[in-house]
Amino acid sequence: MNYKMMGRFIGHILLVEAVFMVPSLVISLVRQEHMARTGFAASIGITLALSLLLLMLCRGSKRGFKAKEGLVCVGFSWIMMSILGSLPFYISREIPSYIDALFETVSGFTTTGASVLPEVEVLSMSILYWRSFTHWLGGMGVLVFVLAVGASGESSKGFTMHLLRAESPGPQVGKLVPKMKKTAEILYLIYILLTVVNVVFLLFGGMSLFDAVCTAYGTAGTGGFGIKNDSIAGYSPYIQNVCTVFMLLFGINFSCYYMLLLRQFKSVFKDEELRLYLGVVIGSIALITWNLRGFYATLGETLRHASFQVASIVTTTGFATTDFDLWPSFSKAIIMGLMVIGASAGSTGGGFKCARVLIVLKGLRRNLRRAISPQKVQVVRINGRMVDEKVLDNTNVYLAAYAVILFASFILVSIDQFSVTTNFTAVLSCFNNIGPGLEAVGPTCNFGAFSWLSKIVLIMDMLAGRLEIFPILILFSRTTWGRLKG
Repeated sequence: MNYKMMGRFIGHILLVEAVFMVPSLVISLVRQEHMARTGFAASIGITLALSLLLLMLCRGSKRGFKAKEGLVCVGFSWIMMSILGSLPFYISREIPSYIDALFETVSGFTTTGASVLPEVEVLSMSILYWRSFTHWLGGMGVLVFVLAVGASGESSKGFTMHLLRAESPGPQVGKLVPKMKKTAEILYLIYILLTVVNVVFLLFGGMSLFDAVCTAYGTAGTGGFGIKNDSIAGYSPYIQNVCTVFMLLFGINFSCYYMLLLRQFKSVFKDEELRLYLGVVIGSIALITWNLRGFYATLGETLRHASFQVASIVTTTGFATTDFDLWPSFSKAIIMGLMVIGASAGSTGGGFKCARVLIVLKGLRRNLRRAISPQKVQVVRINGRMVDEKVLDNTNVYLAAYAVILFASFILVSIDQFSVTTNFTAVLSCFNNIGPGLEAVGPTCNFGAFSWLSKIVLIMDMLAGRLEIFPILILFSRTTWGRLKG
């Protein structure tokens, strides 16, 4: 196991995190937020010291990197990043419980948006900024950022691909261009461009610069941390519609945007995952709007709320304009289905992913045809290309792991004796990185009432969901460490 290379890379991750805390420190200095200033200054110092120590101890490391080492490195990096990223909340005493501070930070980095805070408007501006920025940083992935600005394309010996595969969402990760560094750069440039355009549209709607930036961070990362107690409900219909559009845009596979830049319009329009994603969105909006007829004053208002909440849940953002926990059972059932399906692979959204849903459905159809005609060769094709059997096997294993973790977490969280709906949707929303659930964890509530044990379970669910399960399972597997000894 290449411990030095892992230590060096984690050192770079923590260095990036320390640098990204600086804007929050500047805001605290300008706003004269003394406790927040102390929190950020101390956190930057601790993170920077640990980063420099790792970089010094791991000098001269060789760049050889195996797939399982990449998975371990990614899992450990995200845990360390969360532990240190929670320090500003805790040291400033704006979140006095460290478990709560860690929950809030993990929820931010994993773009879940589940909160333990009953009121967010009492937080200082610098803490609110850091809380929202964790969404943006976690949306594309801090490791992807490090690869974009630091990894050498020629001398990396494949380790960049292992890291990108471990952190990027979806059943398979490919290169947009031959070099992984260039791929990471393209992804982040698209991400930054869409975020800036989002901010501009929000400013046109009369939002303050601070509100627009923080809201765009939550939208781009499909995170959902609001800076107002009522999330997005208090803003104008224009603002809500802008958020709806951009949430849906960030839920699309970023490779589609790259193909549009290359003017490969036919390839984008024929993309089966994109078609499924848009079909699920349009169908869900239509059904919920029909089910909510008479629930709101006008059809326009009904359509706006239905569109916003479908976009928010399917992209796993978690913003809210209304209390959808009060909706009829049929609409809430659709919402729960969207929680599972999630956004597209290669987007900033969470969930099971439309690509996997497509693979499972086509695999099911293939197996039914095999039962009818066992002698006939049956293959699964997506976008005209045959899906490798390894991808099919990995998808089935992922589905099994998904179900086991979901059920086990539900059992553990149920120790707190909340209702079945509360416990199940709490696990479902955290595991799929959504944010709000139903009943006691609905859009007008929070996760603060859960015990420390349940919060730790939900923290691990958020990490497992964001990292596509396997990095966390491998990190805590005794077999992995046993095999890697020596």
